[in-house]
Amino acid sequence: MKAEKISLEKAKEKQLFYFVANVIIYRESDGRCLILKRSESEKVHPGKYCVPGGKFEWSDIDINTPTRMNGDVYDYENALEKLLEREAKEECGLEVSGHPLYINSVAYIRPDGVPAMMLKFTMKYKSGEVKIEDGAITDHAWVNAEEIKQYDCISGIQEEVAYAISLFTSPASP
Repeated sequence: MKAEKISLEKAKEKQLFYFVANVIIYRESDGRCLILKRSESEKVHPGKYCVPGGKFEWSDIDINTPTRMNGDVYDYENALEKLLEREAKEECGLEVSGHPLYINSVAYIRPDGVPAMMLKFTMKYKSGEVKIEDGAITDHAWVNAEEIKQYDCISGIQEEVAYAISLFTSPASP
């Protein structure tokens, strides 16, 4: 029987997580990645440098617009890619392209007690000029693996940016 609506009614309390995805945007022309400075007013990691990312939202799965029916199941193909593309556009005004390359994952508990699962990826810069999101982001920089060490980043960002660069610059890069 097909679902008629999206519901949490039968969700299992111990299996609920926010799904969050980050994208390290790699610019091929100069081998640099974009980092963003969070506003001092942010509740989590104020003033620290990060990369674009955000939560999978209810609006990302409109029950009336699945990409296909898989038996009785509504499929929403490329949901991750669309999330990463949306967050890159919203937070810094850029378009990304290609298949996301996996970096790592982190499960964490937010200060409000909500559990979250964050998956981190890298994608290539496609086009656009950086336009930072008003209120949430106050600055940005394009950095390489050495330059990022000069910035006060959320833990792990420096290593993840260096790894992203290595994925695109190694002999077997995509």
